[in-house]
Amino acid sequence: MFRLGLVQKSPGPLSEVVKMVAGSKADLILLPEYSLFDPTGLKPEEVWERTTALEDFVEGLAKIAAETGAYVAGGFLERGPRPKVFNTTVLVSPAGKAVGTYRKTHLFDAYGYKESEAVEPGGELSGIFDVRQIKIGFAVCFELRFPEVFRELALGGAQLVAVPAAWYSGPLKEEILHVLARARAVENGVFIAVAALYSQRFTGRSLVVNPFGVVEADLGVGSKYRVVTIDPSLVDEARRTVPALNLRRPSLYKRLCT
Repeated sequence: MFRLGLVQKSPGPLSEVVKMVAGSKADLILLPEYSLFDPTGLKPEEVWERTTALEDFVEGLAKIAAETGAYVAGGFLERGPRPKVFNTTVLVSPAGKAVGTYRKTHLFDAYGYKESEAVEPGGELSGIFDVRQIKIGFAVCFELRFPEVFRELALGGAQLVAVPAAWYSGPLKEEILHVLARARAVENGVFIAVAALYSQRFTGRSLVVNPFGVVEADLGVGSKYRVVTIDPSLVDEARRTVPALNLRRPSLYKRLCT
């Protein structure tokens, strides 16, 4: 069994997370997108000024890893070539070393927001990382709306896709978050774990969905931390029951492949 720790919090220093997870027993602890600060409404130059270097964020995650003995992953805004930044997710080992990074590739230019004004998109999808007994890939927030991302990760061997998120509040937005997470899980026979920001602007409602589409945890509202035990063998069971990955016919998907 794999123990997944979900951190649901408002943007702020990682020292707050060290206190939240103290004494926790987890294999992986997942933090939200925009872990350090909320860029909403800021001009690109203001966002750039407030961003953090990769090594500084790694140092903060390493303190969480040292407290818990877990792998730790989370999203932040990384300083890039001025005035652009990257929306970056980092995976840190229990030894405090960065063992994986992913820069968000599909940016949130929707609902009147334009993330691309400040953020430079990454050029490739997440790698697949071995975290104890499970293979993990990453996607970020808005990317839940792109089934191609999750199918690619599943075909690459991912059993769990971890999704740091800052899901904006609004009519039906919590419902949309859960529908998308469940769809991506069922389509690919994978676990989906979303660690979402919570504040006046962001929904919370972090969740874990199993490969059959069952919501195994819903954190609701508020700042909180929960360890969810998941069974990786459900991935194989789901894919045997509904072998959708093997029944694909890629030669027919001409528009997708071009």
